[in-house]
Amino acid sequence: MHINSVRGAGEAAKQFHTSMTEQRRTFLSAEWRDLVMCNYAVDETLLRKYVPKGTLLDSYGGKTYVSLVGFRFLKTKLAGVVGIPFHGDFDEVNLRFYVRRKEGDQERRGVVFISEIVPRLAIAKVARWVYGEKYINLPMGHSIGADAVDYRFRLDGGWCNVYARGLTEARKAEEGSLEQFITEHYWGSLLSG
Repeated sequence: MHINSVRGAGEAAKQFHTSMTEQRRTFLSAEWRDLVMCNYAVDETLLRKYVPKGTLLDSYGGKTYVSLVGFRFLKTKLAGVVGIPFHGDFDEVNLRFYVRRKEGDQERRGVVFISEIVPRLAIAKVARWVYGEKYINLPMGHSIGADAVDYRFRLDGGWCNVYARGLTEARKAEEGSLEQFITEHYWGSLLSG
């Protein structure tokens, strides 16, 4: 397992937002904060049934990765301007993997979500309807400390946790590193189109 923990996630979120808006008008904007990514190398046969048509599994160093990601959506707005009462700040935990697709002379790298968990039914329903993603709502909570982040959700009567503690200061991903591979997959639902 390899863990990325990013306090602000500002640059990655900004680049993701820019990439998404190059193709279509902004439907939803938000800040991603207190991001934790737990990355696992897995046998690619486990993911084949989830790979969207027209895409290929992406790999790093000959290994295929899934990531368990926890973060806080903050200042969520529709069309980039309209705040959503009682739904502007919330937690999300998702399970994702990485794909690529050739479009013209460009290779686009993206993510496929296996599951996305949020705490509110309205958020899950709208996200399923608008994005066609696999959102579910479950009771959730979080604890944010100076050097640790813990996201939790209740499933089948028990609490599941995504926890990480920072052992070093946050830093920019090095060129060619696993961290760069994981974070430079900007395209999401556009890959399945």
